[in-house]
Amino acid sequence: MSLPIHRSALLLAALAVAITAAAETVKIKGARFPAAFEANDRRHERIGHGLFRYMIWDGYAGAYYQAQGFPRPAPQSEVPRRLELEYFHAIEAEEFAEATSESVRKALDDASYAELASPLEAFNKRYRDVAPGDRYALGWDGDCLTLALNGEPLYTGDDPALANALFGIWLGEAPLSEAFRDDLLGR
Repeated sequence: MSLPIHRSALLLAALAVAITAAAETVKIKGARFPAAFEANDRRHERIGHGLFRYMIWDGYAGAYYQAQGFPRPAPQSEVPRRLELEYFHAIEAEEFAEATSESVRKALDDASYAELASPLEAFNKRYRDVAPGDRYALGWDGDCLTLALNGEPLYTGDDPALANALFGIWLGEAPLSEAFRDDLLGR
C-alpha cells in the first residue's frame, strides 16, 4: 500500500516542480523567456514581455531584463539590462540597419544624432539576416554594449549614449510601439 502512496507523492512533487518552472518561463507564440538569468556575476530578472505586432502580423516576441538590485524599470540608464527579441519572419540585415538608423534619428536632436552617427554605423554593420526562430539580444552591462544573434556575439562597444538610444527604440519615450514598450516594462 505504501508503494502507490509513494508514487503519488513523487508525481505530485514532480508536478509542483513543473508548475513552478512553467510560472518562471513565459511562452509567446513558441518563444520562451526565463524569469531570470545570470550574467557577469549578476542576476537579471525579467521585467516584462510581449508580442510586437506590425499591422496585422505578429513580428516578434520580446522580453526585457534588468540586473537585480537596481531601480525598475530603468531602460535608458546605466543599469545593466538586456532586451531579447525572437523573430517570427525572415528579415535582412540591411532592413535592421535602416530601421535602427531611422528610429534613432527620430528620437534624437540633430546634435545628439551627429555624435552617434559613427558608432551607430559601426553597430549597424554587425547585423545579420534572421530566419524565423532567430533571437537578437541587446545588452548593456554598465560598461559594455553588446549585440548577439542566437548567442553569437556580433558587436561590442562602450558608448552609453548609443546603448540608451538603441534601448530607446523599444523602451523610450517614442518607441516603435507604446503597447509593446508597456508590456516589456511590465506596465
